[in-house]
Amino acid sequence: MAQSEVIAAHLRVFGRDQSVCDPWNYSPPILEKTPGALRGGMPFVEWHLPAPIKRVEDRMLKQPKENRAFIELLMLADETELDSSTVACELTLECGVVSAPVVTNELHRPKAPHLPMAEMTVPDGIALNGKLVTICPRYDYLLGANNAH
Repeated sequence: MAQSEVIAAHLRVFGRDQSVCDPWNYSPPILEKTPGALRGGMPFVEWHLPAPIKRVEDRMLKQPKENRAFIELLMLADETELDSSTVACELTLECGVVSAPVVTNELHRPKAPHLPMAEMTVPDGIALNGKLVTICPRYDYLLGANNAH
């Protein structure tokens, strides 16, 4: 407590050689300064992340210099809800390209504002006279002989 405000709450352990560490209490300050703590630091050794986040971690940590990128994702997960980060990781795994920018994009995608469709006015005198017919050989001719399928 600090000035009558609870800063952190932990389970109490009364046995010998036992400790309880909540990684979310340590992650932002420690991991920013020492990214290697993610692999072997006491609070992070038995960190039970949701399965999609764990799979993204496993894939990212195999790539060079992705340690810091995954830490940035953890910090984003700390700022947002863990469920939304889990869904973002699931979507990233489905697309097959696992990288920090892809996860960040998926994380922010649901938050993008939905803009209303603007009504389009069609001037008088413009009308479709018949059914549209696609003439593929004409398109092939316009594209050139090398592009014909």
